[in-house]
Order: sequence, then C-alpha cells, then structure tokens
Amino acid sequence: MPDLWILHRVLVRIAGWAVVSFFSQIRVIGGENVPEHGPLIIAATHHNMMLDPAILSSAFPNSRVLHYWSKASLFANPFAKWVLESTGNIPVERKSKDRQVLFRGTFEALSKGYAVALFPEGTSYTEPRIMQVKDGAAWAALEYTKWASENPDKAAKDPVVIVPTAIVYTNKSKYRSDVIMEFGRPITMDPYREQFMKGEESERRAAVKRLTRDLEAGLIQATINAPDWDTLYAARMARDLLWEDDEGINLDDFVTVSQTLVDLFCTPDVTPNFHSVKRHLLEYYSLLQTTNLTNTTLSALPLPSTLDPHNATVALPSRLLTLMALIFSTLSILVRLPFFLVPFILHAPVYFMGRLGARLVEEEEETQAQNKVVFGFLFVLMIYPATFFFLWAFLWYTPIGALVSATVVFLFAQYHNKLVNDNYEHAKRVVAAWRVLVGVWMPKRWDLSLAALSQYTTPRIPPANPWIERPKPSDSTPNSPPPQEAQARGLSGVAAEPPVKSRRRRPPTRRLIRHVLRARVQAARALASFFDQLDKGAGAEGKWVRASPHLARAYGGRLDVDEGGNATDGGVSSYRGPTGWRSAREVVTFLRRKGAKIASLERKVEGEWAALSPGDLSPTEESDAPREELTWIPAGSSGE
Repeated sequence: MPDLWILHRVLVRIAGWAVVSFFSQIRVIGGENVPEHGPLIIAATHHNMMLDPAILSSAFPNSRVLHYWSKASLFANPFAKWVLESTGNIPVERKSKDRQVLFRGTFEALSKGYAVALFPEGTSYTEPRIMQVKDGAAWAALEYTKWASENPDKAAKDPVVIVPTAIVYTNKSKYRSDVIMEFGRPITMDPYREQFMKGEESERRAAVKRLTRDLEAGLIQATINAPDWDTLYAARMARDLLWEDDEGINLDDFVTVSQTLVDLFCTPDVTPNFHSVKRHLLEYYSLLQTTNLTNTTLSALPLPSTLDPHNATVALPSRLLTLMALIFSTLSILVRLPFFLVPFILHAPVYFMGRLGARLVEEEEETQAQNKVVFGFLFVLMIYPATFFFLWAFLWYTPIGALVSATVVFLFAQYHNKLVNDNYEHAKRVVAAWRVLVGVWMPKRWDLSLAALSQYTTPRIPPANPWIERPKPSDSTPNSPPPQEAQARGLSGVAAEPPVKSRRRRPPTRRLIRHVLRARVQAARALASFFDQLDKGAGAEGKWVRASPHLARAYGGRLDVDEGGNATDGGVSSYRGPTGWRSAREVVTFLRRKGAKIASLERKVEGEWAALSPGDLSPTEESDAPREELTWIPAGSSGE
C-alpha cells in the first residue's frame, strides 16, 4: 500500500510505550523461527485482552507489520476503509459460507507476502490451561494453499507457514511484572496438502483438524497448563518458595520450570505427604492473596529472633539494634523521596486511575491489566502534553523553548520509569515490614480466630468464561475431579448456577500476620520434606512422576501410549496426547540446576519465632510432630 500503514506504525509505537510503562521487560524467545519474508500466519495465545496484540505487534521480530482480521462490513465507508487498511486490518466476510469468499482478504494479504496475526482460541480468558484452539487458522492456511495452487500467477513465491506463538505473563495483572513471547517452529502445509486437496469435505475437515491439533500442541509446549486451579496455585506457590527472588528464574526457563512443577503436582500419591504438602501450599497462597503480600517480600524482611517480644533473654540494646536496621531501611526510602516526590505527584492520577480501572473488573483477571494500562495511559497523554505546554509557555513559546520542553518531558518520563524500577519493590518491602512488625507485636488475642480464618485459607477461583467451549462430562479423563468439584473449578460442561457476586471482606493485615507466617513455615517445611522423599525416600531410585509429553521427550523420560495412540492413564497430559513420565530424581536435579533453593527450605525460616512463639506448640508436638505437620493453635480457639 502506498501509505505503508502509517496509522499502524503510529499505533504500534504508542502501544509499545504503554506496554513498556506497565511491564518490566518483554523477553522474545525463538525469534529465529519467524521468517523475515513471505506469507505468514501468526497463531497466538490470547489471555490478556488488548495487551496481547499490543505486545505481539510492538515486539514482533524484524518489525514486520501484522495484519489482523476485521469484519468486511466495516470497510464499506471509504474513510473507514483507509483507516482500517492503514492500521493493517484485512476484511473477513464472516457471514459467507464459501470459504474462498470468507478468506478473500486474507488471500490477498498472504499473496503479497504479508504476515497475518490470529488468536485461534477465539476469545481472551483466564483458565489454568489452554481450553480451546479453533480451526480458523488451519482453514485459512489450507484454503490459501489451495487458492495458490489454482492461481500460481497471483500467489506469493513462498508457501504459507503457521508459527505457533505463546504470550506468557509471569503475573499478567501485576504492575512491573514480565512477559515472555515464544515463537515455535513454523508449521508447513506439506503434511496436510494432499488430504486437503482430495475434494471430499470429510477429508478436508480431517486435514484441518490434524493441522489444528499440531498447532495446539505447539501452543501447549510454550505455555503453562494445569488440569485445575488448585494444581496451578500449588505449583506457583512452590515456585515462589524455591525461587524467593522475583528475578531468580531466568525468563528463558520460566515456562519449563513452571510446567515441571505443575506436572509434579499432577502425580497423586507420589509421596506419602503429597496431599498435606498441596494443602499447605494452597493455604499459604490464599493467605498471601488475602493480605496482598508476597513470599518474596516476606523472605526479604529482617525478622531475627531478637525482635521477639516474648524472648526475655534478649537485651534491650540488641533488640533496638535490630530495630534500627528496619528504621534505616525506612529512612533510605524517605531520603530518596524528595527526588521521587515530583514525579510521583505528577503521576499520582495515573496510578489512581489504573487502580480504579482494575477494580471495575475484579472478576476478570484478563481485563485488569488492560484497564490499568488504558486508564493510566490516557492520563499520561493528558499530563505530558500539559507539562510540555507549561514549560514552553515559560520559555516564551520559542522554537528552542519547544525543543527544550520536549527534551525535558522525555527525560522526565525516563527518570520516572527508572525511579519506579529502583524504588517500587523496595518501598513495598519496607511497608510490608512495618505491617508484619505491628502484627507480631500486638496481643495474640487480637489474631483472627480459627473459625474466621477458614474462609481465607482456600484460594478464590476465577469465574468461568461463558465463551469457552468446555468438554462434556462424558469426555472427562479417568483421574478428573468429581463433577461437583470440576464444576466449581471450571472443568466441567455441566451448567452451573450463576455465581453469587459478593466480595470477601478482607480483615486488617495485622490480624492475619501470624497466620501468614505460620503458613509460610509449614509450607516451606512440607515442601522440603516432599523433595527429600522424592530424592532420597523409599523407592526414590525407580520413582517416576508425571510429565508433559514434550518435557518427557526433552529430558529422557518415557511416554505411555496405547495402540490407538491415546494415553493409557489420566492426568494433565492425557487429554492432550500420550502420558509422559520423568524420573523423580531427574526432576529434582533439573530444578536444582535451574536455581531452585531446595536445600534452603530445610533451614530454619527467619521470622519463625513470630509464627511459632511459645505456647503455640506443646513440648510433645515440638519433638514428635512431623516437620510439615506442625500444629498451630490460633489465639481464641478452644485449644488455647
């Protein structure tokens, strides 16, 4: 096109600024799998609304322009047509049953060697795994292949390929989290061409289904997939305990490590304490979500036993000396405050509107980050021009003044982002330290009772997306959860009653702190015992644990397949192909090699005194109870 998609490039640049202002970094993996030229279909995962195309377009290798599908009727108006074409959109005749007509705009784009981007899942959603991959990408690729063979003079010189693209978020709704975008190996049409060209509709559909399955396999290999929310949450909590620093895991290994832990918790009864370990991890995860704390923050807090108010043997000077360390950390934040105060005040409306946007969609995690970015960026677009014109007016509207003002505003934006990266987590940790200290120093009788605590020890499950095509009850696997549990967890096709929309009121953090610290101690000890039994327990020599098929192949495992090519056992991989297995010891070695601090879990946890202070454990319990099953008796319960 003569205008070279001017609006597209402008929007991509703006989207890039917005994305970089929210996420710390975007790691691109497999960029060499994306052809620099020729017809290309990018089939990407879609779990974060408008941010997915923003990230995909702004960080796409070789800066190729991506063309997205739009309804053909929108192109009827000449001005609208120019806007849509200039932004890289191509028309799709959605109402046509003739696929050659349906994909006419796609054929034209591919014939010119353009790249077309699709989201084959059909909708953006929040689920513990990829729930559906529709046939649109496969139909478009194979129909173009047929059209190209019939119109060689109009088609591009190179054949079309599909590149599976996974967009994975370390925490998709969290400010300053990371994004991993991985491009899989290109899928050519050669294995499906002959069957598709036979002319029989049944054969054509079979070829499309085969291609869709291979595309789905490529997406699954580059994403994190769990059979249910509890398994995913337990794996997340285990990962946070094993890598206490947010930057501890190399982003190149993030998906593989996370999927390994998910697979590990898909292996029931792999150790005698499997169920108690999972329960402790889920309880700790839920309490962290309730208090808006993180394990990274708690692990970085200075909580030596000298701060224990019940420890009469600690001299007051020693206690004050320890307390001074926390005071100095607070002062270091306050010392930086004057340098950050002006940028913070100027950006305060941005932060406020971002939080407000997220609160409007509390039940839709896939929309929260989008609202934060959109609401916040709209205010940035008002604040920065206003600042520019204020400075320019101060400089008498001179040309040099305009240049100086623009430079100051640009450097100011860079300065703000730099300060955010340096101070955001530090400030959160200092605030959390005082919250924890107040909680452990207040009288224990003010702690939340056991009865009141129970509602906060089970993680909340996101509501089911109504646009997802869920498997019917008869399609469930042998090890799938019971219908009632599956329905609650979003794994069943049984029609559920509309959920009651009610907010779970959060109690003051100070009333939960000791419960959180207790849950942290129990989760760490349970996880340490779990890995010890995997590595050194009875039968560890020949023990196997579940593995996704691609991980089993990559790390010397094995696959169980029956004569029909289906899995011989249930689990996370059974409805995706064969069941994979990895050696338990190999998995433990793999995690250690990737930086998992398994040995540190066995050490005494700093701050343990706050969770297990005198009176919480009887002498018998202290000596006889298994490390992962230490008994906690909350204040106010009948056991105190």
